Amino acid sequence: MYNNFKSKLKGGQFTVTVEISSPKGTYLNQILQDIRELKDIVDAVNICDNPMANMRMGSIPLAHIIQETLGIETIPHMACRDRNIIGIQSELLGAWALGIKNIFAVTGDAPAKGDHPGAAGIFEVDSKGLIKIIDTLNNGKDLANNTLKGSTEFFIGTAANPAAESLDGEIKKLEEKVLSGANFIQTQPVYDMDVLDRFLEKALLLDVPILVGIMPLKSQRMAINFNSRVEGVNIPLKIIDRMKRGRREGMEISWELAEEIRERGCGVHLMPLGDIEAAVQIIKGLRLPAKKVHDASGTL
Repeated sequence: MYNNFKSKLKGGQFTVTVEISSPKGTYLNQILQDIRELKDIVDAVNICDNPMANMRMGSIPLAHIIQETLGIETIPHMACRDRNIIGIQSELLGAWALGIKNIFAVTGDAPAKGDHPGAAGIFEVDSKGLIKIIDTLNNGKDLANNTLKGSTEFFIGTAANPAAESLDGEIKKLEEKVLSGANFIQTQPVYDMDVLDRFLEKALLLDVPILVGIMPLKSQRMAINFNSRVEGVNIPLKIIDRMKRGRREGMEISWELAEEIRERGCGVHLMPLGDIEAAVQIIKGLRLPAKKVHDASGTL
């Protein structure tokens, strides 16, 4: 159960995932209601692990709840910031027992950036080290070389930045992660197809499937701030200019990007920043290749 994402992505079929954040608290009704709309139109839901070092409900328990309640496959993130290598292995074994089949390995932001700036960051390993840990468990051993009574079979994801200042350096890190056991790549948001093509020319040689990130823009101000303040993001001026028309245009741009990504044989990872309805309409637009996304619903 819950292995369609892996088989579809590895099989070269167009694959779509949507990223969500856990609630800050125990109230789940709203988030479950919001993502219910994603059932049957996405291949999996990504769940951040205390993003930006802000404390939230754990990604793995929420992933289990979503799968059991809504029947949507999940890809919980796991950050190295909050656990030592014993805790990492323990939590991974529990995740597998709960029916989690996919893990997205991240290093995580330093606690100083979040809402508990005095907390200690563990960082006993980075994302590459975490991938090695997961791969070790997949092979029936723990890090002390003890044999497990039942192994995991996680499908392991890793991050990439197509707009990295040193593309060769980024590809080298990806190569090391793939050799460590990573099974698929998920990129940061991309708005420039020239940037993506330069990345894909090298990244596709690693022979693992790629999901390309899209973050729908909500306003021109957001586009300008995102372009100037977020390292590794390159938003062309023509897109910034188009964003004068606001959220609806941002969704149109996202749909266009998704179509171009699909033409390149990659999947799409939508990061809607809590705007699940935007993600729903963009995905519905992808089912109408001859039309624009705003034709998919008269509500936009």
